[in-house]
Amino acid sequence: MAYPGRVRIVEVGPRDGLQNEAVAVPVEAKVALIEALAGAGLRVIEAGSFVSPRWVPQMAATAEVLARLRPLPGVALPVLVPNLQGLEAALAAGVEEVAVFGAASEAFSRRNINCSIAESLDRFAPVVERALAAGLRVRGYVSCVLGCPYEGEVAPAAVRSVAAALAAMGCYEVSLGDTIGTGTPVKARRMVEAVAEAVPVDRLALHFHDTYGQALANILACLDLGVSVVDSAVAGLGGCPYAKGASGNVATEDLVYMLHGMGIETGVDLHRLHAAGAAICAALGQPTGSRVARALG
Repeated sequence: MAYPGRVRIVEVGPRDGLQNEAVAVPVEAKVALIEALAGAGLRVIEAGSFVSPRWVPQMAATAEVLARLRPLPGVALPVLVPNLQGLEAALAAGVEEVAVFGAASEAFSRRNINCSIAESLDRFAPVVERALAAGLRVRGYVSCVLGCPYEGEVAPAAVRSVAAALAAMGCYEVSLGDTIGTGTPVKARRMVEAVAEAVPVDRLALHFHDTYGQALANILACLDLGVSVVDSAVAGLGGCPYAKGASGNVATEDLVYMLHGMGIETGVDLHRLHAAGAAICAALGQPTGSRVARALG
Protein backbone atom coordinates (compact mmCIF):
# COMPACT_ATOMS: atom_id res chain seq x y z
CA MET A 1 0.00 0.00 0.00
CA ALA A 2 1.27 3.48 -0.87
CA TYR A 3 -0.10 6.07 1.51
CA PRO A 4 0.38 9.80 0.83
CA GLY A 5 3.37 11.45 2.48
CA ARG A 6 1.25 14.39 3.55
CA VAL A 7 -2.47 14.91 4.18
CA ARG A 8 -4.13 18.32 4.01
CA ILE A 9 -6.69 18.61 6.77
CA VAL A 10 -9.72 20.82 6.22
CA GLU A 11 -10.92 21.83 9.68
CA VAL A 12 -14.71 22.14 9.66
CA GLY A 13 -15.34 22.58 13.38
CA PRO A 14 -16.23 26.30 13.32
CA ARG A 15 -18.94 25.66 10.71
CA ASP A 16 -20.05 22.05 10.42
CA GLY A 17 -19.09 21.45 14.03
CA LEU A 18 -20.98 24.34 15.61
CA GLN A 19 -23.99 24.68 13.31
CA ASN A 20 -26.03 22.08 15.17
CA GLU A 21 -25.22 23.13 18.73
CA ALA A 22 -28.23 24.00 20.88
CA VAL A 23 -26.20 26.43 23.00
CA ALA A 24 -25.58 29.79 21.37
CA VAL A 25 -21.85 30.22 20.78
CA PRO A 26 -20.64 33.83 21.26
CA VAL A 27 -18.72 35.50 18.46
CA GLU A 28 -15.73 35.82 20.78
CA ALA A 29 -15.61 32.05 21.27
CA LYS A 30 -15.80 31.41 17.53
CA VAL A 31 -13.01 33.89 16.82
CA ALA A 32 -10.85 32.38 19.57
CA LEU A 33 -11.47 28.90 18.18
CA ILE A 34 -10.45 29.80 14.63
CA GLU A 35 -7.34 31.62 15.81
CA ALA A 36 -6.37 28.72 18.07
CA LEU A 37 -6.82 26.23 15.24
CA ALA A 38 -4.63 28.36 12.99
CA GLY A 39 -2.08 28.52 15.80
CA ALA A 40 -2.07 24.72 15.90
CA GLY A 41 -0.98 24.63 12.26
CA LEU A 42 -4.25 24.11 10.41
CA ARG A 43 -4.19 25.97 7.11
CA VAL A 44 -7.78 25.46 5.90
CA ILE A 45 -10.47 26.33 8.44
CA GLU A 46 -14.13 26.48 7.46
CA ALA A 47 -15.13 29.72 9.17
CA GLY A 48 -18.92 29.72 8.84
CA SER A 49 -21.75 29.95 6.35
CA PHE A 50 -24.00 32.56 4.82
CA VAL A 51 -27.31 30.78 5.16
CA SER A 52 -30.68 31.89 6.48
CA PRO A 53 -30.45 32.48 10.25
CA ARG A 54 -33.96 31.10 10.45
CA TRP A 55 -32.68 27.67 9.46
CA VAL A 56 -29.16 27.73 10.95
CA PRO A 57 -29.11 30.38 13.70
CA GLN A 58 -25.62 29.43 14.89
CA MET A 59 -24.16 30.78 11.64
CA ALA A 60 -25.96 34.15 11.78
CA ALA A 61 -22.83 36.05 12.88
CA THR A 62 -20.41 34.70 10.27
CA ALA A 63 -19.69 38.15 8.80
CA GLU A 64 -18.91 39.49 12.26
CA VAL A 65 -16.64 36.55 13.02
CA LEU A 66 -14.67 37.16 9.83
CA ALA A 67 -14.42 40.89 10.54
CA ARG A 68 -13.07 40.33 14.05
CA LEU A 69 -10.40 37.77 13.17
CA ARG A 70 -6.83 38.99 13.37
CA PRO A 71 -4.78 38.53 10.18
CA LEU A 72 -3.96 34.85 9.62
CA PRO A 73 -1.35 34.71 6.82
CA GLY A 74 -1.40 31.50 4.83
CA VAL A 75 -4.73 30.35 6.28
CA ALA A 76 -7.75 29.83 4.02
CA LEU A 77 -11.14 30.57 5.58
CA PRO A 78 -13.82 29.12 3.26
CA VAL A 79 -17.53 29.64 3.96
CA LEU A 80 -20.61 27.77 2.82
CA VAL A 81 -23.04 29.57 0.49
CA PRO A 82 -26.33 27.95 -0.59
CA ASN A 83 -27.41 30.50 -3.19
CA LEU A 84 -26.59 33.80 -4.90
CA GLN A 85 -27.84 35.81 -1.94
CA GLY A 86 -25.44 33.99 0.34
CA LEU A 87 -22.64 34.45 -2.14
CA GLU A 88 -23.19 38.21 -2.30
CA ALA A 89 -23.05 38.37 1.49
CA ALA A 90 -19.82 36.36 1.42
CA LEU A 91 -18.31 38.68 -1.18
CA ALA A 92 -19.26 41.68 0.93
CA ALA A 93 -17.43 40.06 3.85
CA GLY A 94 -14.29 39.74 1.73
CA VAL A 95 -14.04 35.96 1.55
CA GLU A 96 -11.69 34.28 -0.90
CA GLU A 97 -13.22 30.80 -0.98
CA VAL A 98 -16.77 29.44 -0.84
CA ALA A 99 -18.40 26.04 -0.89
CA VAL A 100 -21.66 24.71 -2.31
CA PHE A 101 -23.42 21.71 -0.84
CA GLY A 102 -25.29 19.03 -2.81
CA ALA A 103 -26.53 15.55 -1.98
CA ALA A 104 -26.42 12.09 -3.53
CA SER A 105 -29.85 11.26 -2.12
CA GLU A 106 -33.05 12.64 -3.62
CA ALA A 107 -34.94 12.46 -0.33
CA PHE A 108 -32.17 14.22 1.58
CA SER A 109 -31.90 16.93 -1.07
CA ARG A 110 -35.60 17.65 -0.79
CA ARG A 111 -35.52 17.69 3.03
CA ASN A 112 -32.29 19.71 3.21
CA ILE A 113 -32.70 22.36 0.48
CA ASN A 114 -36.26 21.70 -0.70
CA CYS A 115 -35.48 20.64 -4.25
CA SER A 116 -34.39 17.64 -6.30
CA ILE A 117 -30.75 16.84 -6.99
CA ALA A 118 -31.08 18.10 -10.57
CA GLU A 119 -32.72 21.32 -9.38
CA SER A 120 -30.00 21.82 -6.78
CA LEU A 121 -27.29 21.55 -9.43
CA ASP A 122 -29.16 24.07 -11.58
CA ARG A 123 -29.20 26.42 -8.58
CA PHE A 124 -25.51 25.98 -7.89
CA ALA A 125 -24.37 26.64 -11.46
CA PRO A 126 -24.87 30.44 -11.39
CA VAL A 127 -23.43 30.60 -7.86
CA VAL A 128 -20.25 28.85 -8.96
CA GLU A 129 -20.07 30.92 -12.14
CA ARG A 130 -20.44 34.19 -10.21
CA ALA A 131 -17.91 33.13 -7.59
CA LEU A 132 -15.32 32.11 -10.17
CA ALA A 133 -15.86 35.36 -12.07
CA ALA A 134 -15.16 37.23 -8.82
CA GLY A 135 -11.87 35.36 -8.43
CA LEU A 136 -12.98 33.04 -5.64
CA ARG A 137 -12.08 29.40 -5.24
CA VAL A 138 -15.09 27.09 -5.04
CA ARG A 139 -15.28 23.77 -3.25
CA GLY A 140 -18.13 21.29 -3.65
CA TYR A 141 -19.67 18.97 -1.09
CA VAL A 142 -21.71 15.83 -1.70
CA SER A 143 -23.64 14.62 1.32
CA CYS A 144 -25.10 11.16 2.04
CA VAL A 145 -22.42 9.37 0.02
CA LEU A 146 -22.60 6.21 2.14
CA GLY A 147 -26.16 6.29 3.38
CA CYS A 148 -29.25 8.46 3.77
CA PRO A 149 -31.52 8.80 6.84
CA TYR A 150 -34.56 8.58 4.54
CA GLU A 151 -33.48 6.27 1.71
CA GLY A 152 -30.93 3.99 3.36
CA GLU A 153 -28.20 2.75 1.00
CA VAL A 154 -26.94 5.19 -1.62
CA ALA A 155 -25.51 3.83 -4.87
CA PRO A 156 -21.90 4.83 -5.66
CA ALA A 157 -23.06 5.75 -9.18
CA ALA A 158 -25.34 8.42 -7.70
CA VAL A 159 -22.41 9.90 -5.78
CA ARG A 160 -20.26 9.82 -8.92
CA SER A 161 -22.91 11.69 -10.91
CA VAL A 162 -23.24 14.57 -8.44
CA ALA A 163 -19.49 14.82 -7.85
CA ALA A 164 -18.84 14.93 -11.58
CA ALA A 165 -21.41 17.70 -12.04
CA LEU A 166 -19.80 19.82 -9.29
CA ALA A 167 -16.34 19.29 -10.74
CA ALA A 168 -17.57 20.21 -14.23
CA MET A 169 -19.01 23.48 -12.87
CA GLY A 170 -15.56 24.48 -11.70
CA CYS A 171 -15.26 23.22 -8.12
CA TYR A 172 -11.54 22.69 -7.61
CA GLU A 173 -12.24 19.95 -5.07
CA VAL A 174 -15.21 17.76 -4.15
CA SER A 175 -15.64 16.59 -0.57
CA LEU A 176 -17.47 13.28 -0.14
CA GLY A 177 -19.56 13.30 3.03
CA ASP A 178 -20.82 10.32 5.00
CA THR A 179 -23.40 12.58 6.61
CA ILE A 180 -24.95 10.02 8.95
CA GLY A 181 -21.78 8.04 9.58
CA THR A 182 -23.07 4.64 8.53
CA GLY A 183 -20.27 3.76 6.13
CA THR A 184 -17.81 0.90 6.58
CA PRO A 185 -14.31 0.57 5.09
CA VAL A 186 -15.12 -1.60 2.07
CA LYS A 187 -18.16 0.50 1.15
CA ALA A 188 -16.15 3.71 1.57
CA ARG A 189 -13.38 2.43 -0.67
CA ARG A 190 -15.78 1.24 -3.36
CA MET A 191 -17.56 4.59 -3.32
CA VAL A 192 -14.31 6.53 -3.78
CA GLU A 193 -13.22 4.16 -6.56
CA ALA A 194 -16.52 4.79 -8.35
CA VAL A 195 -16.26 8.57 -8.02
CA ALA A 196 -12.64 8.53 -9.17
CA GLU A 197 -13.83 7.14 -12.50
CA ALA A 198 -15.30 10.59 -13.20
CA VAL A 199 -13.32 12.99 -10.98
CA PRO A 200 -9.52 12.74 -10.60
CA VAL A 201 -8.67 11.39 -7.17
CA ASP A 202 -6.44 14.38 -6.44
CA ARG A 203 -9.58 16.54 -6.56
CA LEU A 204 -11.42 14.45 -3.96
CA ALA A 205 -11.65 14.84 -0.19
CA LEU A 206 -13.12 12.65 2.54
CA HIS A 207 -15.68 13.98 5.04
CA PHE A 208 -16.71 11.15 7.36
CA HIS A 209 -18.88 11.30 10.47
CA ASP A 210 -18.26 8.90 13.34
CA THR A 211 -21.75 7.75 14.34
CA TYR A 212 -20.76 4.07 14.42
CA GLY A 213 -17.08 4.61 15.23
CA GLN A 214 -16.01 3.79 11.67
CA ALA A 215 -14.67 7.13 10.46
CA LEU A 216 -10.94 6.51 10.99
CA ALA A 217 -11.19 3.03 9.50
CA ASN A 218 -13.05 4.42 6.50
CA ILE A 219 -10.41 7.12 5.99
CA LEU A 220 -7.60 4.59 6.23
CA ALA A 221 -9.33 2.39 3.65
CA CYS A 222 -9.28 5.26 1.13
CA LEU A 223 -5.86 6.83 1.68
CA ASP A 224 -3.93 4.46 -0.57
CA LEU A 225 -6.31 5.23 -3.44
CA GLY A 226 -4.59 8.59 -3.75
CA VAL A 227 -6.88 10.73 -1.62
CA SER A 228 -4.82 13.18 0.44
CA VAL A 229 -7.42 15.64 1.76
CA VAL A 230 -9.57 14.88 4.81
CA ASP A 231 -12.19 17.03 6.54
CA SER A 232 -12.44 16.81 10.33
CA ALA A 233 -13.73 18.78 13.31
CA VAL A 234 -11.80 19.59 16.45
CA ALA A 235 -13.10 17.63 19.46
CA GLY A 236 -15.39 15.67 17.13
CA LEU A 237 -17.91 18.51 17.06
CA GLY A 238 -20.85 18.37 14.72
CA GLY A 239 -23.77 16.49 13.38
CA CYS A 240 -26.36 17.47 10.84
CA PRO A 241 -29.57 19.40 11.55
CA TYR A 242 -31.30 17.45 8.76
CA ALA A 243 -30.01 13.97 9.66
CA LYS A 244 -31.54 12.67 12.87
CA GLY A 245 -29.11 10.60 14.91
CA ALA A 246 -25.98 11.74 13.08
CA SER A 247 -23.10 12.25 15.48
CA GLY A 248 -20.05 14.46 15.10
CA ASN A 249 -17.40 14.57 12.46
CA VAL A 250 -14.27 12.51 12.90
CA ALA A 251 -12.24 14.35 15.54
CA THR A 252 -9.24 16.26 14.20
CA GLU A 253 -7.18 15.14 17.20
CA ASP A 254 -7.89 11.48 16.45
CA LEU A 255 -7.15 11.96 12.76
CA VAL A 256 -3.84 13.74 13.43
CA TYR A 257 -2.79 11.08 15.92
CA MET A 258 -3.46 8.31 13.39
CA LEU A 259 -1.73 10.07 10.52
CA HIS A 260 1.34 10.99 12.54
CA GLY A 261 1.54 7.41 13.77
CA MET A 262 1.68 6.33 10.12
CA GLY A 263 4.48 8.78 9.36
CA ILE A 264 2.15 11.03 7.35
CA GLU A 265 2.77 14.76 7.74
CA THR A 266 -0.05 17.20 8.52
CA GLY A 267 1.73 20.32 9.78
CA VAL A 268 -0.50 20.23 12.88
CA ASP A 269 0.73 20.43 16.48
CA LEU A 270 -1.37 17.87 18.35
CA HIS A 271 -0.96 19.46 21.79
CA ARG A 272 -1.98 22.93 20.59
CA LEU A 273 -4.89 21.33 18.75
CA HIS A 274 -5.92 19.59 21.96
CA ALA A 275 -5.90 22.94 23.78
CA ALA A 276 -8.14 24.48 21.11
CA GLY A 277 -10.58 21.61 21.45
CA ALA A 278 -10.61 21.80 25.24
CA ALA A 279 -11.39 25.52 25.10
CA ILE A 280 -14.37 25.23 22.77
CA CYS A 281 -15.75 22.24 24.71
CA ALA A 282 -15.52 24.30 27.90
CA ALA A 283 -17.39 27.13 26.17
CA LEU A 284 -20.09 24.67 25.11
CA GLY A 285 -20.20 22.99 28.51
CA GLN A 286 -19.73 19.53 27.05
CA PRO A 287 -17.06 16.81 26.98
CA THR A 288 -14.82 16.28 23.98
CA GLY A 289 -15.78 13.76 21.34
CA SER A 290 -12.12 12.91 20.71
CA ARG A 291 -10.70 9.72 22.17
CA VAL A 292 -7.17 11.09 21.83
CA ALA A 293 -8.13 14.30 23.64
CA ARG A 294 -9.59 12.28 26.51
CA ALA A 295 -6.37 10.24 26.71
CA LEU A 296 -4.26 13.40 26.76
CA GLY A 297 -6.43 14.78 29.54
